Amino acid sequence: MAFLLVVIYVAFIGLGVPDSLIGSAWPAVHTELNIPVEAVSIITFIISGCTVLSSMFSAGVLNKLGTAKVTAFSTAMTAAALLGFSFAPSFRVMIPLAVILGLGAGAIDSGLNNYVALHFKASHMNFLHCFYGVGVSLSPYLMSLALSNAGWRGGYRYAFYVQLAITILLIISLPMWKKTSSAQQEEEGKGVNLSLLQMAKMPEIRKVWVIMLATNAIEYACGVWGSTYLVEAKGFDAQHGALALTVYYAGMSIGRFVSGLLSEKISTWKRIAIGSAILAPAILVMLLPLHGAVTVVGLFLVGLGNGSIYPNMIHLTPHNFGKDVSQSVMGSQIAFAYIGVMLAPPMVSLVSGVFGIKVYPVLLAVLYVIMIVFLKLFINNLKKQNRYDRNV
Repeated sequence: MAFLLVVIYVAFIGLGVPDSLIGSAWPAVHTELNIPVEAVSIITFIISGCTVLSSMFSAGVLNKLGTAKVTAFSTAMTAAALLGFSFAPSFRVMIPLAVILGLGAGAIDSGLNNYVALHFKASHMNFLHCFYGVGVSLSPYLMSLALSNAGWRGGYRYAFYVQLAITILLIISLPMWKKTSSAQQEEEGKGVNLSLLQMAKMPEIRKVWVIMLATNAIEYACGVWGSTYLVEAKGFDAQHGALALTVYYAGMSIGRFVSGLLSEKISTWKRIAIGSAILAPAILVMLLPLHGAVTVVGLFLVGLGNGSIYPNMIHLTPHNFGKDVSQSVMGSQIAFAYIGVMLAPPMVSLVSGVFGIKVYPVLLAVLYVIMIVFLKLFINNLKKQNRYDRNV
């Protein structure tokens, strides 16, 4: 099981690799292709929308084919899409590639999250998402290197090589997944598929949907617009804007890694509270009209605080809702997380188009307030049902 866990971690690096590429590359992409800077929202909207669809309908596919096969095939899809982006001659060609990228990501996210939530400790869930942070940190770094010599297309090709290596590893590891204990296989097979309508009728699920939407909207608003904000509002050049985004994702990775280390000493709910508390001063730093270097510190702190909220909420899914329905609820949670991912960039684009890019931190503050309010409502809902355990 130890080596299989390593394979799962590496697979989550593959999930993170594509997510931060578009944000770090876009200042150069829109210039070369002569398209409006706001067009990035169309690409991210398509990727996220397809990820939502893939996540919502993932339970049936995962129960039928198994997590291993779905993860390997989906990672191969994302690799092919990245290679396609590197050769895309126009914005129109990027659109179908965004569809492929989004469909592949949703199945990976839903399948691996539920697998780890069912079979591993909270520390492993945090480390899993820490490795996602490695993936999203790696991409801006590779892109910054490429922008200094090979251009943004080279950055996409570098990312493709990483993704191809991960795909090969997953294919080689397929027999290992079959060696998991029969008890685990039976547990996965007992899953109950809930429809979206059935889940929508449950108040506690509706509230956790909003939490997932808000925390991921914050994450992706920083991931997509953070570099552009530094370039357009703080005077950074494209290369240093991409490099600064690496700092943001490094904060996210550190937050998840530390959360994993503390999982044996501090409960999951307390770690969520700590992450939420760090976010408040982080967004305040973003709001203040300070020097660009200080804004990078703010981005780092946003990643540090917000980074641990999502994996810890994910890990609590079987406890909060029951193991029998965890795959369905997991898929819906991830779907709404990606709805946040889908809505955040165009929302920033719309508002900044009217009021200017300088209002971007205000949107982060609004999303933070929404998340905190619904987190409190969700906890109250669990308490009424005697499902809340602050020591979990």
